[in-house]
Amino acid sequence: MKKIAILIAILLFQGNSNSSELKKAYFAGGCFWCIEESFDKIKGVVKSISGYSGGRLKNPTYQDVVYKDTGHVEVVEITYDSSIVTYQDLLKVFWKNIDPFDKYGQFCDKGKSYRSVAFYQNKKQKKIINDSMKEIEKNFNSKVVTLVWDFKIFYPAEDYHQNYYQNNFLRYLAYKKSCQREEVLKKIWN
Repeated sequence: MKKIAILIAILLFQGNSNSSELKKAYFAGGCFWCIEESFDKIKGVVKSISGYSGGRLKNPTYQDVVYKDTGHVEVVEITYDSSIVTYQDLLKVFWKNIDPFDKYGQFCDKGKSYRSVAFYQNKKQKKIINDSMKEIEKNFNSKVVTLVWDFKIFYPAEDYHQNYYQNNFLRYLAYKKSCQREEVLKKIWN
């Protein structure tokens, strides 16, 4: 029932919006549940989907991505209305929700599949990412290790990962708290 309501809301929204204003962005920031939650709060974000990108294996599963060397990372696909929110705005949200100085993963999730990655789809986005990284490095006097990758393809994660922070609220909160995600973010960004 909830999925039907979401689809109806998206269709109604799209009916009120010029479809050329709907765009997609892709960010990897460790656990995709947490990144999905962060972007869902932003005005102009139509939907976010947890999934995988950046690797060589077609149609990967969670088991493939986390336990094998597929090259993929956990990613969130964000569909947004560019007349309400810009790519630059989304990039700022991304930075504020990751540790850009951790090359081994994010928070308590370590390994290649949990690295932070900003994906670009064109030269303009690549420049925006690189300029923002230089600004962070200047402000923190530290090297940003977030990867910048050319976006190729996105594979949605299994259904149980979608909207996990809503559908499994107590488990999600316990996970997020045990990883000290909010505490680490406050130390970095406040």
